[in-house]
Amino acid sequence: MKILIVDDEKLLVKGLKFNFEQEGYTVETAYDGAEALKLARDKSLDLIILDLMLPEIDGLTVCQKIREFSGVPIIMLTAKTEDMDKILGLEYGADDYITKPFNILELKARVKAIMRRVTTVGKPGSKTRINIGGVILDYNQRKVTVDGRTVDLTSKEFDLMDLFVCNPGKVYSRENLLDMIWGYDYPGDARTVDVHIRRLREKVEPNPAEPDYILTKWGAGYYFKEAD
Repeated sequence: MKILIVDDEKLLVKGLKFNFEQEGYTVETAYDGAEALKLARDKSLDLIILDLMLPEIDGLTVCQKIREFSGVPIIMLTAKTEDMDKILGLEYGADDYITKPFNILELKARVKAIMRRVTTVGKPGSKTRINIGGVILDYNQRKVTVDGRTVDLTSKEFDLMDLFVCNPGKVYSRENLLDMIWGYDYPGDARTVDVHIRRLREKVEPNPAEPDYILTKWGAGYYFKEAD
């Protein structure tokens, strides 16, 4: 597995690189946003750890630009504690965030959780393709097609679609989704789910304001409409 670590704190990058290489990962590094974008385009990456505050191009912009050509999982690093910064990271396409200073064991656990979900689908003996109500999930390529239109999703967005499409009609509360998609110990809150659902609707729904696929059961949660 190949990880790109992006931060302008060289000692932090050096420490993270050492720790992840000890875990068996191949690690690329970058110290500014422009370099990060170039590596994201040129290298085949499995995950990006991306700092929010970067020289040249800030982390949010880097995340947004990467999402124009790649669905690679992105974990944002931020020294800021305000909720809005975390939400902005998710709005721009990040899959997860962690606030500095952080415990390296927690970061490793986040990385492993994301990589486990990405790599377990599409293996021999598991589902490789599902078609329901005009929505097709291709597990080998982790791609979604809606009424013949290919939709580029982030890792977490694909995981949400996987859960919904495989369980049409079943209502999931925000707490259910946090536990099942982000993990039981995830420190985020319901707004994390709401941001991802909103982004997902913007991508898959003909009219996000009046969704056809991902519906809301008021006071209960979200569910995928059963096929007619």
